[in-house]
Amino acid sequence: MTAPVTPVVVPGPAELAEAAASWTAQRITSAVGERGACYMALAGGETPRGCYERLAQPPYREALHWPSVFVYWSDERQVPLDDPGSNYAMARAALLDQVPIPPEQVFPLVGDPTPALRRVPSDAAGRPRFDVIHLGLGEDGHTASLFPGHPALREVRALIAAIHDAPKPPPERLTLTLPVINAARAVLFMVQGASKREALVRVLRRDPALPASRVQPLDGELHFIVDHAAAGQ
Repeated sequence: MTAPVTPVVVPGPAELAEAAASWTAQRITSAVGERGACYMALAGGETPRGCYERLAQPPYREALHWPSVFVYWSDERQVPLDDPGSNYAMARAALLDQVPIPPEQVFPLVGDPTPALRRVPSDAAGRPRFDVIHLGLGEDGHTASLFPGHPALREVRALIAAIHDAPKPPPERLTLTLPVINAARAVLFMVQGASKREALVRVLRRDPALPASRVQPLDGELHFIVDHAAAGQ
């Protein structure tokens, strides 16, 4: 059985954004220093937005080697890229338009993203090995667009799963599959708010009924940064 995970608990959203930005910056610096590039998959939602806005400010905006960062997404709603519900649109406004990442190194999760994913250095099994993957946690225990009981959870070969019946709108989504997520060097869950408390407790206990509990990098780090409300403090 997988061991429980101990989260880093911070007071509120501002502290969560700061802690997540610092964590991310350290791993970008390590990846660029050790391998010459950082391949990162971003998340959607309000909690990651705070992290991205913080990364777009000093000292990270100036200190990080953004031209060596390649940006992907852990999941995406299949809406126009300029739609307010687009994870790409959120990340572009919060971060990508503020830092010098070359546009050709940004890969929205639309259409057939498999060729773009094949540009990520692979592990021994041929899966993309991201340096950093950001994830959120839903009240139902979903993460990315992997929902409880969904057949996509059983996918073992495909890099991407197309979701046509997500229980949250919009129903059409694309998501990284669990084998890709679990091939990452480092995965960070950002969780805030009292509405996530029950799901967080179950995920930290590794309840297998919740998709987020099945995130466990095979040869990498798994971290949770959560606020007091989510932690029940």
